[in-house]
Amino acid sequence: MGNIKNTGEKGVAKVRAHRKKKISVKELTSKILAGEKSALARAITLVESKAEEDQKKANQLIENCLAVPNNSIRIGITGVPGVGKSTFIEALGKTILAAKKKVAILAVDPSSSISKGSILGDKTRMQELVKESNVFIRPSPSGDSLGGVARKTRESIILCEAAGYNCILIETVGVGQSEIAVHSMVDFFLLLKLAGAGDELQGMKRGIMEMADAIVINKAEGDNLKRALKAEVEFERALQLYPPKENGWLPKVSTCSALDQTGIEEVWVMFLEYFKLVHENGFWSTNREKQNQYWFRQTVDDLLKQHFYLSPSIKEELAQYMSRVSQNKISPFRAAEELLAYYKQELK
Repeated sequence: MGNIKNTGEKGVAKVRAHRKKKISVKELTSKILAGEKSALARAITLVESKAEEDQKKANQLIENCLAVPNNSIRIGITGVPGVGKSTFIEALGKTILAAKKKVAILAVDPSSSISKGSILGDKTRMQELVKESNVFIRPSPSGDSLGGVARKTRESIILCEAAGYNCILIETVGVGQSEIAVHSMVDFFLLLKLAGAGDELQGMKRGIMEMADAIVINKAEGDNLKRALKAEVEFERALQLYPPKENGWLPKVSTCSALDQTGIEEVWVMFLEYFKLVHENGFWSTNREKQNQYWFRQTVDDLLKQHFYLSPSIKEELAQYMSRVSQNKISPFRAAEELLAYYKQELK
């Protein structure tokens, strides 16, 4: 029995050693370009790592993948919990697969650092889609800030595109700043809604309505169908109050039932109409260029903050200022100015 146990332990050790075996950036790039899912998953894990050595490799890997031409489309999908995003994405994913495209599904979940969970953590909610060879599903990493999570998601998009996935679906939890982050990395932004659940009022928030390229009312089935059709009219009226979009697209409103597989094909056709328009009028490439610039500035901001807060001397000064601010011995604004002045001196 002891020999069997030892053999088993050695076998497990070999497997672990094989998994941890270092792979060069060049080799990993080659495997990603060949469309290997395991290599893609490994690359995203590398991107998510906070280790300095891994970050250097990840940066090189991203640059290698950026050089690969692609004709992908990026679609952001948001909606409050319970709106049926997972069921909708599975139904939409199957429709996109039927159009002979490869689908990657990613998520932006800033809540994961608190709950230790993920929107897509339970892949069993996409039982059919997860089995498809042309589908890659990746939950978002947990992180200390939305900016960090969103950045990793954007880098994951680049890796997925290099691996041949030409339709990227990005799901957001639908709270706080996550919609803004997703909007800044996609070509089309879809707002998924419910009728008869008090969700219509939330949808009237100016920010989210202005970002949406389309509103789709889900669960338009059975007794809820009449309410969904009424909500469709209300949202169409609301959209008319907003100024025309820069891309020349008039946001659409439609209903669907992901459960009954109705209205999904129409959503896909709408996507195709949109992409035809923005390619013809040049907005698609202009928007991508603006997004690249936005993420450059965002990354600069993130790195500056990281450098600032990791400085040992700043940590010490910060603690002292925090104490003085909490005791009303100095205003928060004056404290911030003095701390930044101290930081500038440190850099000289």
